[in-house]
Amino acid sequence: MKKIIFFLSLLPGCVFAQKDYSADVKSVDAIVATLYEVISGDPNAQRDWDRFKNLFRPETRLIPTRKSEAGELILKAITPEEYIQLFTSRIATGFFERELHRSTESYGTISHLFSTYETREKKDGLVTNRGINSIQLFYDNHRYFIINIFWCSEGLGFPLPEKYLK
Repeated sequence: MKKIIFFLSLLPGCVFAQKDYSADVKSVDAIVATLYEVISGDPNAQRDWDRFKNLFRPETRLIPTRKSEAGELILKAITPEEYIQLFTSRIATGFFERELHRSTESYGTISHLFSTYETREKKDGLVTNRGINSIQLFYDNHRYFIINIFWCSEGLGFPLPEKYLK
């Protein structure tokens, strides 16, 4: 497929429009809003996975906390591509995630966010889960990149403290 696109791009008048995702990464608010927006949608909704991948650097890891079959708390770091594969293989219903609260600390090229979230299967449906995404961002003087997302849900037995819900 890459060869076909390459050869077609050499033909006169053959132009391929690439989407401009620059607005998604211009600020902390923009990159977080895009993160939640791009993974949310109805069960048959086509997610823009190129837009999702644009948020990250190659070394980025997404790290869910979960319980093993023995009930032990564990984690496993995955790449954005592995996240896409897991997400598309497991989400049979709709999935809508939105931010409820955020606290941010920044210094130089680094921003660290505690982003409280809730999930639903329908946009206006019942809340199915809540938790906190610990998000690390890198700013390279031109744009923001997500470097890590490490999360823990209430479903693991940790009720959200009130200070992360205000």
